[in-house]
Amino acid sequence: MVKRIAAFAVLLACVAAHAQETLRIGSKRFTESYILAHVLAQTAAPALPSPPQVREGLGNTAITYEALRAGQIDMYPDYTGTISLEILKSDKPLPLEEMNRRLAPFGLGAAIPLGFNDGYALAMRAADARQLGVRTVGELAKQPRLKLGLSNEFIGRADGWPGLAKAYSLPHRPTGLDHGLAYDAIAAKQIDVMDIYTTDAKIGHLGLVVLEDDKRYFPRYDAIVLYRLDVPKKFPQAWAALQKLQGRIGEDAMIAMNAKAELDKQGFAAIAAGFLAGAPAAPQQQRTLAERMFGDGFGRLTLQHIALVAASVLGAVVVGIPLGVLSFPHRRLRETLLAVAGLLQTIPSIALLAILISLLGVIGVVPALVALTLYALLPVMRNCVTGLQEVPQGLRDAATALGMTPGQSLRDIQLPLAMPTILAGVRIATSISVGTATIAAFVGAGGYGERIVTGLALNDHQLLMAGAIPAAVLALASEAAFGLAERRLRSRR
Repeated sequence: MVKRIAAFAVLLACVAAHAQETLRIGSKRFTESYILAHVLAQTAAPALPSPPQVREGLGNTAITYEALRAGQIDMYPDYTGTISLEILKSDKPLPLEEMNRRLAPFGLGAAIPLGFNDGYALAMRAADARQLGVRTVGELAKQPRLKLGLSNEFIGRADGWPGLAKAYSLPHRPTGLDHGLAYDAIAAKQIDVMDIYTTDAKIGHLGLVVLEDDKRYFPRYDAIVLYRLDVPKKFPQAWAALQKLQGRIGEDAMIAMNAKAELDKQGFAAIAAGFLAGAPAAPQQQRTLAERMFGDGFGRLTLQHIALVAASVLGAVVVGIPLGVLSFPHRRLRETLLAVAGLLQTIPSIALLAILISLLGVIGVVPALVALTLYALLPVMRNCVTGLQEVPQGLRDAATALGMTPGQSLRDIQLPLAMPTILAGVRIATSISVGTATIAAFVGAGGYGERIVTGLALNDHQLLMAGAIPAAVLALASEAAFGLAERRLRSRR
């Protein structure tokens, strides 16, 4: 028996060690980062004992960087300007040696310059630029009526809009837009100027002109690999294989790969494979909305989404109802707890996820569930308190007169009478969670959000609908289920 237990323990240790040998590569939530993550993965794969994991679309720099620091991923593609100004908070671009010196205390390093610069720039429709005589960013200051639609990350970055507006004395008040949707907006003439990445495929496709950065405000954003310092030791052969990518991807090659994803709707893995093989990826046959909705892992995404919603709502019930019951007799405590629950709902989802990754040290299901539970807490608590308040005082007094203890009164009188209102709160929390669960995709937790996030990155409306429609149907199904439960509860009463 002892020998069997020892053998089983050795087997578990071997499985754990094998799992730790998996190289985990992350990507941010835009087309180029998806593609580069697959290029890195496919380059390293032949030199690894098990296939690398690609954690796609992990949100913005804050989330991806926190995932790297927490050891949830081993590397991801980034840019020298972002590392210098956004991550290291330098007031100027740093050479690679200085960058690595500052990253070393965090157990991180930057290496393998891929060979192209993907910088920030501003662009506008070419016809409007000619008519207004705008060729440079500086000349925008003379056109205060132009509508600027900038990505939310660009508006908030230290090397983005705040510094640019100050350097050029720009009087505009930009509107925050998703980067992919901004291309639709500028094509529809809803905005006049947008921020672009210089390797974006749609610049030429939509007839945009890139405005000259006449004051040289933007630094170079050379593509590079940001990695954990233990990677070369843990995966020496894979690291040697990755070195061969240095200088291999030119700007034209990157624009062509982005175009294959955004214009030709080819898959990221296929584009990466085609580049590495030196041959274009095979064109994909156009699929209908129904084919895209029910294909590509529909069952897996559905189960993940339902599991996220069910677990988060259950967590909100387990936490929220006891808190509501315990705080109900104490007005100040009750108001304080409800205020805190309300405040949690005002925190932007991306910021909350970044905070949770930093606190918990993990990405994936755990931070997603914690965030969803916190968002579902308010309706459960509020309806619990409201339901208890609606119980007539006369019934409470009658329970006391009959010799019931406070606990018996709560269990046998107050909670049963408050149950319809409490159930309504759970119903609201479930509806909120079905929609909010799409944020789980930002930390690699799956669900229908995977399609929505990728569709936003590619500006692929059909893929967006393939994620949004099932989520809406699931919300309607949950409403129908709760409606049936409420009718049964009323009939029993």
